[in-house]
Amino acid sequence: MPILQIPVGPLQANCYVVADDQGRCLIIDPGMDASEPVGAVVADRGLVPVAVLATHGHIDHIGDAQEIADGYGIPLHIHSADRHLLSDPAAGLLPEMGDWIGAYYPEGLHEPERVELLDEWGTLVIAGLSFRVIPTPGHTEGSVTFVLKTPDDSIVFTGDTLFAGSVGRTDMPGGDWDTLESSLKVLVGELPDDALILPGHGPTSIMGDEKRANPYVRGLV
Repeated sequence: MPILQIPVGPLQANCYVVADDQGRCLIIDPGMDASEPVGAVVADRGLVPVAVLATHGHIDHIGDAQEIADGYGIPLHIHSADRHLLSDPAAGLLPEMGDWIGAYYPEGLHEPERVELLDEWGTLVIAGLSFRVIPTPGHTEGSVTFVLKTPDDSIVFTGDTLFAGSVGRTDMPGGDWDTLESSLKVLVGELPDDALILPGHGPTSIMGDEKRANPYVRGLV
């Protein structure tokens, strides 16, 4: 099962293309400038996109979501608490970032034609791939973690909730440290030590390493 990591945009957010055995694929967190590299991967490998998943609604993770979702005629799955950020990205950022967004997207952002909401714990099955959906608010109100179950591994897309050696910031609108800490406790309890962590920025990690060495997670074990 190929999983391709594509850092995109000025903040180098990790966009992921996850394919099943039939050549269908999901696109996770298609942020700013994601359309061209995602399109190249899809074309080069002969993949058929079937859905877009968003770990949260910050612009560096959903900046090109509408272009990609509507371009392929597929739905975007996002938590309802972050849905407004699809069309009003400045609402999730610090005030001084507004001019930067306007310069990058002078025509603004818009929702994709098809939006599916992720509001509860549960299982999302798309194209033969089964994801456990765990709400993990704190970085944003609508942050979620996707756990891809395979016969041998747990592959976890944490967005900006958990990084290798760090965690997401909580000083922007919708962020809250106590809420994030509660979400991290959930992940510590739910994820096995050998779970592969694929974060929203930076390198991959292993959950056991985060439990042992991440200063924000270590005390939660």
